[in-house]
Amino acid sequence: MSKWASPLMLLVFVFLFEVADGYDPMDPQGNITINWDFKTITDVYTVIVSIHNYQLYRHIEPPGWKLSWTWSGSEVIWDMKGAETTEQGNCSTYRGDTIPHSCEKNPVVVDLPADAPYNAQAGNCCRGGVLTSIVQDPTRYMSAFEMIVRNPMRSKPSNFSIGVAGYTCGDPVDVPPSKYRFDGQRYTQALKTWQVTCSYSQFRESDMPSCCVSLSAFYYQSIVSCPDCSCGCQGSPAASQCISEGQQPNYLQIPKAKSQDEPISPVVMCTQHMCPIRVHWHLKSNYKDYWRVKVTITNLNFVKNYSDWSLVMQHPNLGSLAQVFSFNFQPLFQIGETNDTVMLWGIERYNDMLLQSGASGNVQSEMLLKKDPREFTFKGGWGFPRRVSFNGHDCIMPSPDAYPALPNGSPRKFPTSAAVHQVVFMGLSPLVLYVVVLLL
Repeated sequence: MSKWASPLMLLVFVFLFEVADGYDPMDPQGNITINWDFKTITDVYTVIVSIHNYQLYRHIEPPGWKLSWTWSGSEVIWDMKGAETTEQGNCSTYRGDTIPHSCEKNPVVVDLPADAPYNAQAGNCCRGGVLTSIVQDPTRYMSAFEMIVRNPMRSKPSNFSIGVAGYTCGDPVDVPPSKYRFDGQRYTQALKTWQVTCSYSQFRESDMPSCCVSLSAFYYQSIVSCPDCSCGCQGSPAASQCISEGQQPNYLQIPKAKSQDEPISPVVMCTQHMCPIRVHWHLKSNYKDYWRVKVTITNLNFVKNYSDWSLVMQHPNLGSLAQVFSFNFQPLFQIGETNDTVMLWGIERYNDMLLQSGASGNVQSEMLLKKDPREFTFKGGWGFPRRVSFNGHDCIMPSPDAYPALPNGSPRKFPTSAAVHQVVFMGLSPLVLYVVVLLL
């Protein structure tokens, strides 16, 4: 075995371990944090549960979060505001006119809609389980509800889940009590706070990617398409159902979700890549001090609209981004002052909804970037992104050797050996022949 084999295998193992643990180099601190804040602690205690989405660009879209856990003892939820459990459970041991809200050993809690009755609401509740990313809208990245729990708690609950594919939650830990501010002067705080952290992994969510990238340039005649079978191959068991271009989809035959809370299986346009989302980067113009890029996101999924979508792109010149048209944008700093990543998202009530295929299913923008003379070049694929992510899902990129290449500097053709022999036979000396070849 080579002396490099063991270190190489160790590096591969470390990389796989980091991926499995949900580490995202473009959002290294991103997670979903759940706080249990105790307002009272007796045999009947009140808890405020808040869910915070601390991810920069990954959001929770409809049907939203479904928080669940396992009680350690005989606890029951006596009353709840701002949310409700999906099952009441067996409360037959309780008599009288008042019975608990839920007697389930494993309660599942869902958020209330925005039009819920006022007396059923709590602070920061009632968003239908939808959480934006912390960059897109800092006012809607968290949700909360209040519950009254009866019977002594033996120990912390366990088996926490937010009911969204790709997320894994840890066990509750004690943290410093949360602080509240009501009147602008006096701080109050919880008597005790537990905290649960949930991390995301794309590989836990799905074995198949969900987006791919195609490329083109003003100096290159062809379009570099998404790699074949990026999101599965047509006809394979793992691939989505597809509909040929120009064919009218039969919506009666499109698979339906088993319940209202479950996502519908994708039905995509039949392509060589079979991805629901295609991101196209077109190097459009080259000016003296600037260069322009056009970005188009196409929804090839016939059964899904993407609300509050986000696009993250990494390129060394994005630190000199001068202007973005038709999209919101914000640079993302991962390490120190390194600024090579930008987040794009739609403008509210204009293009923040990416409609399904067949219904104007695309959004597009142009970016104007200032040239940095120290590093600017179109050679070696430099004009194209290093990494692209849609809704927090890494997109499959074309192979670097397939990137649009710059045209040759000269159409000069060199003479063939037959032509050289013909010149020699004409009686020219080797020196003259050498000069003729240079001139050609």
